[in-house]
Amino acid sequence: MEEERTEAWWARRAWALLSAVRERAPLVQCITNLVSMDIAANALTAAGASPAMLHCLREIPDFTPRCDAVCINVGTLSEEWLPSMRAAASAGRPWVLDPVAVAASGFRMEACLELLALRPAVVRGNASEILALAARSDSSSSSFKGVDSSHDSGEALQAAKALARSSGAVIAVSGAVDFITDGEQVISASNGVAMMQKITATGCAVTALIAAFVGADPSDALAAAASALAIFGLAGEIGMECAKGPASLRMHLIDALYGLDEQTVTSAVKIALVP
Repeated sequence: MEEERTEAWWARRAWALLSAVRERAPLVQCITNLVSMDIAANALTAAGASPAMLHCLREIPDFTPRCDAVCINVGTLSEEWLPSMRAAASAGRPWVLDPVAVAASGFRMEACLELLALRPAVVRGNASEILALAARSDSSSSSFKGVDSSHDSGEALQAAKALARSSGAVIAVSGAVDFITDGEQVISASNGVAMMQKITATGCAVTALIAAFVGADPSDALAAAASALAIFGLAGEIGMECAKGPASLRMHLIDALYGLDEQTVTSAVKIALVP
């Protein structure tokens, strides 16, 4: 009989996954945007993973099959990088999609829909991005706000469930409370502090961390996504205790991610099943 997934179960699972990342040092290839490369690589390294910021199409056939996971982020999408994204997503490794500003242009939306058809394990975005992707929105959407979300994460929950069912991916909606769904179950992750939104590319960094967790244990993408989101948020909470503003929070967040221990994780992560 499967153990009931209580909050204590989720806390133990989060620690087990972080421990697996530290023990296995999964190799995570990141085809990510130019703004996020530094913080994503530092977050992955602090958590115990091994980042590779590799996007050259000619290298992918040799390199990507040896990776444990792939993170694809379309924040600074270009025609030159899209073939690399397609090739990496098709290389047979578990991968995670971050559809940054998906409704900003028709090109971006079509690229994300094409990548979505290549069956990512997880899609992580803010509420506006998930709503737009689920609705197959175009650039005429008047409510779109670039990489910022004009919607609360809860507003995107039904769209996320529908998108999970149609795509086969776990959908993670970031917000004050993160919601993660496989189309049936819905999990909430409630760690984090508001000032994290003032640090450029924290969302991109947590997507890369989700890829590391998926790479460490590809068997349960729902748990991997929820645990990565909660642990990254917890690191932000700890970092905020010393921070004076966004710049120092960025530094202390990475330090906190590196220093997390079992007692802290199992007592402070906030992951729960949503009824």
